[in-house]
Amino acid sequence: MAEISAKLVKELRDITGAGMMDCKKALSETKGDKDKAVEWLRQKGIASAEKKSGRTAAEGAIGSYIHTGARVGVLVEVNCETDFVARGEIFQELIRNVAMQIAACPNVDFVNVNDIPADVAEREKQIEMGRDDLAGKKEEMKEKIVAGRIGKRLKEMALMDQPFIKDSGMTVEEMVKQVAGKVGENIQVRRFVRFNLGEGIEVEKMDFAAEVAAMQAA
Repeated sequence: MAEISAKLVKELRDITGAGMMDCKKALSETKGDKDKAVEWLRQKGIASAEKKSGRTAAEGAIGSYIHTGARVGVLVEVNCETDFVARGEIFQELIRNVAMQIAACPNVDFVNVNDIPADVAEREKQIEMGRDDLAGKKEEMKEKIVAGRIGKRLKEMALMDQPFIKDSGMTVEEMVKQVAGKVGENIQVRRFVRFNLGEGIEVEKMDFAAEVAAMQAA
């Protein structure tokens, strides 16, 4: 397999306008063949989606999903550029897929890694720094290990980095870009909220052993 150099990735990015990670994946999938990588990106709709990503997406729709058993519910806002696309079947299916993805990912709380507040990232870092397996390691080595773990952990908290539940060969971000390429508009998942039945309600737990003992003593 040909080496996927930074220079080759940049050349593909200049041709297609796609993101660096998408270009690297395209080259990996096509064994370093730049022309085939261009075709791969266009087939996925990623190239055209990237070119539209800077355009304002103020239309769209709010979708919902209630999981079987009605114990988990999701509301999600997905934006596009026109009301025509928002009402279309392709866009509506996208919203359903995104809402189902959120319901299936209980540890996901943010749309993108960049949305994660600094205090949350710092809290995760402190947790990792305190792991037993890092005890005794030099500070420089510890920081390097933790940086790698934090990068992975933050991605686990971000919706767009999750493997798509209907096709684990792509991420949610790649799936959204494919749809954007099909409809010819910028599409952005803006925000979501997940509801878990009973979440936040304190349920009083009965100590039956103590209750029986008290009854016997009486």
